[in-house]
Amino acid sequence: MAAAMNDAPALVTGVTGYVGGRLVPELLQRGHRVRVLTRSVDRIRERTWFADVEAVEGDAGDPDVLSRALDGVSVAYYLIHAMGTSAKFEERDRGTATEFARAAERARVGRIVYLGGITPLDENGRPATDLSPHLRSREEVGRIFLDSSVPAAVMQAAVIIGSGSVSFEMLRYLTERLPAMVAPSWVRTRIQPIAIRDVLWYLAETPRLAPDVNRTFDIGGTDVLTYEQMMKRFATVAGLPRRVIVPVPVLTPRLSSHWVGLVTPVPSGIAKPLVESLRYEVVCRENDIADLIGEPPAGRLGFDESVSLALQRIREANVTTRWSSASVPGAPSDPLPTDPDWAGGSLYVDERRRRVHASRDTLWSVIEGIGGERGWYSVNMPWRIRGLMDRAVGGVGLRRGRRDPNRLQVGDALDWWRVEAREPGRLLRLRAEMRLPGLAWLEFRLEEDEGDDEVTLVQRALFHPRGLLGQAYWWGIMPFHGQVFGTMIANIVQAAERGRPRPLRKHEQWRREVAARRDEGDHR
Repeated sequence: MAAAMNDAPALVTGVTGYVGGRLVPELLQRGHRVRVLTRSVDRIRERTWFADVEAVEGDAGDPDVLSRALDGVSVAYYLIHAMGTSAKFEERDRGTATEFARAAERARVGRIVYLGGITPLDENGRPATDLSPHLRSREEVGRIFLDSSVPAAVMQAAVIIGSGSVSFEMLRYLTERLPAMVAPSWVRTRIQPIAIRDVLWYLAETPRLAPDVNRTFDIGGTDVLTYEQMMKRFATVAGLPRRVIVPVPVLTPRLSSHWVGLVTPVPSGIAKPLVESLRYEVVCRENDIADLIGEPPAGRLGFDESVSLALQRIREANVTTRWSSASVPGAPSDPLPTDPDWAGGSLYVDERRRRVHASRDTLWSVIEGIGGERGWYSVNMPWRIRGLMDRAVGGVGLRRGRRDPNRLQVGDALDWWRVEAREPGRLLRLRAEMRLPGLAWLEFRLEEDEGDDEVTLVQRALFHPRGLLGQAYWWGIMPFHGQVFGTMIANIVQAAERGRPRPLRKHEQWRREVAARRDEGDHR
């Protein structure tokens, strides 16, 4: 049966997300033909596996797109989640999943695989009815697939521990930044976390299930812990001093999400559904999957091993996907207007040029290393204030950082920007995902100069205002442009002419030094 499965393609959706982007190479390693469905092929073009897959571009809710994507497919992985707090996100999840199930039926797909969350039980041992919108939507999507005529395997997991996962980033930053904390009462709730390595193994092995299997499977690691225990054990594994945690009952999920948003890189809009879900006990009730396809070859990882592996990958800059790889709800998705007479309306441009007495490669290394722990080569105070303002209204702020400290690829999140275009040695274009009354881009372009030792750097900030508020915003910040953008290009040029990017900030250096000492067995 496995050989037959390998002859027909496996479809993976959500490939710009955290799990989907990691599942593709797992399937390729097992000899599967892989087809991916993505709204933008450009966002995956630089992935190491791109040349080995067939890509279908389009929206997962479009029947015509789904017909092309599912044609001849043996197994379809549905890894699409609307992570949000708007009133419409459940409706959007429901509609997209329903359309996908119908298309899979028409295409006679052999199996649908969905990754959802463990459904909590009430005090009587029955599935809880007062679920958070986040958990309720995950449960509903799983039920849609189980009720279709296509056999479904609905994998249900709690907190996923892995470098770059949103749950891990939230845990990591809360623990690293707060030696002592007054925490919400949900830190005493029991959770069964699972390593991303084991999640991927289970997902990749589902084609081995018998054709008539149509059910949910709980998957988890070997440890059941409270969130408080997870933070304390994280501190031990990371070589940090003991953390003091005092739970109090007064912090509501809304207040908790703002607290998480201030302390961690996770915006409050994403933290809120996660925090709401942490109020429920999510522990595996069965391990039936082991009887049908077995366990990972090295066994399931425990919590400490999962954290150690995640920290090692972060230290080695070997984080293949991050939670921030997925698009931010409400972020602009239109292409950059390149025509000066753009039909979309006003387009304001702040353009600055500087000749650089450095090689193209040196200048490019500085530009590609911008943001994250190195900062933006600009005046810090206005930049930080704008980031705090964005966080205050539920935006992403400046704390998302970057996947890799030195290299970027299209689709990467970079603080409050998203990499929209990258041509090594020529062009880096970033699209703003902060809360704005319009659309904004920041672009760096390297132009040819005569001679090998000089190049011209062109830096452009572009803004397409939305309504009167957008116009007022542009003219209101105009007096600060010289300070912000003028300082930025001057410092970038200076770094390139010195021959190196800025060093990582002290926090990042300290974290890497702690990790190195831990590996050497030195916990001083």
